[in-house]
Amino acid sequence: MDNGSILYVTDLGYEARGRRYCDEDIWLSGRLRETFDLALCHPRDAAALMGRFDAVVVRNSGPVIHYREAYEAFRAAARDDGVRMFNSLSGKGDMSGKEYLLELFREGYPVIPTVARREDFDALPEADEYVVKPLLGADSVGLRFVGRDELAGVDPAGMLVQPRIPFAYEVSFYFVGRSFQYALYAPHPEARWVLEPYEPTAADLEFAQRFVDWNDLPYGIQRVDACRAPGGELLLVELEDLNPYLSLDLVGEREREGFVAAMRASLGELLLERR
Repeated sequence: MDNGSILYVTDLGYEARGRRYCDEDIWLSGRLRETFDLALCHPRDAAALMGRFDAVVVRNSGPVIHYREAYEAFRAAARDDGVRMFNSLSGKGDMSGKEYLLELFREGYPVIPTVARREDFDALPEADEYVVKPLLGADSVGLRFVGRDELAGVDPAGMLVQPRIPFAYEVSFYFVGRSFQYALYAPHPEARWVLEPYEPTAADLEFAQRFVDWNDLPYGIQRVDACRAPGGELLLVELEDLNPYLSLDLVGEREREGFVAAMRASLGELLLERR
């Protein structure tokens, strides 16, 4: 092949609740291999190997909180060497921690109300329970719930505090670059990863597109996670722009093939860029 070489970063051994990371990456990397020369590697090996390839694709590499030092070294080396990255390293969402939720809330975006200082607790709406989670958390690691009477005693250092929203369901919108691909939702709030196809309305797509446009990610995959609040509106839960799980096994063949085609096209454009 002469279409370029790809280092595909994934942790095939990572175990996630309700998801099979390895199955997704085995299938997706196999489809990309039809177009590109491609090799898989563990995230801890990426920095040492990336110089041998034309571009690096970061996929289901697991929460970086488990190897934060190695991940930061990898990012620094990729930036210094001008490595073509997919996702681009300029993401403003979960790639950079969860401080963006504070920024978006302050700027009036439709997000779950979020604060990180005790003096801002009064800005949160009344709720029976509140969610306290790490700024650099992932996969619910370190997340806990506190009652209203416990909130005053919470130390918010390194944490975010949000009201626990009694939402109807969660819905995820999947994008390649800024182009919408498909949506899935969890009709039962207690089963986050039991997902079904979701047909978004024009208003739903406008909601999701607003966050993708805000992020302005040149190359990569983004998942906009939202919840349907009691008032019927959508509120952003998180903007996953580091290594979003895609649940490709739960969508139809048309959606899967459309996603692969969009990813191939985006990678082709990335490979044409000069270092």
